[in-house]
Amino acid sequence: MKTQLLLPYRFKNLGWILLVPFAIAGIYLHIADYEPNWITTRVFAIYHDTLFNKDKNFAFIETNITSTIVGIGFLIGCLLVAFSKESVEDEYIAGLRLSSLQWAVLVNYALLLFCFLFIYGMPFITVMIYNMFTVLLIFIARFNYLLLKSKKIALDEKQY
Repeated sequence: MKTQLLLPYRFKNLGWILLVPFAIAGIYLHIADYEPNWITTRVFAIYHDTLFNKDKNFAFIETNITSTIVGIGFLIGCLLVAFSKESVEDEYIAGLRLSSLQWAVLVNYALLLFCFLFIYGMPFITVMIYNMFTVLLIFIARFNYLLLKSKKIALDEKQY
């Protein structure tokens, strides 16, 4: 099986360099409910709705872009880690990649179904925001776990 849509291996390290600090920043911003004022700027919005102002379509608005920067950094980091080749990319790795992706999608939608059934109101909106990232996170965790497990088995077999 030929892997055509993967980035070169060197992008994986860059992905980890982005993913880890942006994940920490995102967790901190969520827990502390913190938005620094110095990252407020004018941005172009296709659609913007506020509680007290009327809707703005295709307009420049003044907003804090902290969560935007953290989200973009985290997303790019996840994509680079998930879609970069391994140092040795063969059929076995491609099979691990496929099974991890299928497993991640299944687990993600099982979690989403659970949230549809038991979480309501504004917390559900928060769940939906985090749900954008969970497929990639579950895939990365599962794929790296299977890789580590297969390398450990290979090392154990070499000892005998």
